[in-house]
Amino acid sequence: MKIRHFFIIPACALCLAFSASPSFAGKIGKDCTYKGKNLYGKVQVVDAFPDFRVSVVSAFGDLNVQRVDAFANSCGRWQFVDAFPDFKVQFVDAFSDFDIQYVDAFPGVR
Repeated sequence: MKIRHFFIIPACALCLAFSASPSFAGKIGKDCTYKGKNLYGKVQVVDAFPDFRVSVVSAFGDLNVQRVDAFANSCGRWQFVDAFPDFKVQFVDAFSDFDIQYVDAFPGVR
């Protein structure tokens, strides 16, 4: 009887710890961050060494992105630049960090 409690109690504690862990939450935080970086601002598209690997989808993306020429200062508003980015992305077809969907209005986390 004591041996069973020895295994059951730590197993229950481990399950509770993993269920409350943010790693099992959605890919993008409600504060519009991923891995501690804000998902708005100046974005540079690269072929190697990106901060994030991103897939573009036509529906049900993790983040709705609006392309802007200025004032990329709120969630999902991206200004594409060639130098001095806030973060770098690489567009991929598979194994992405998160999916984006381009929108004309109402950018942000789904």
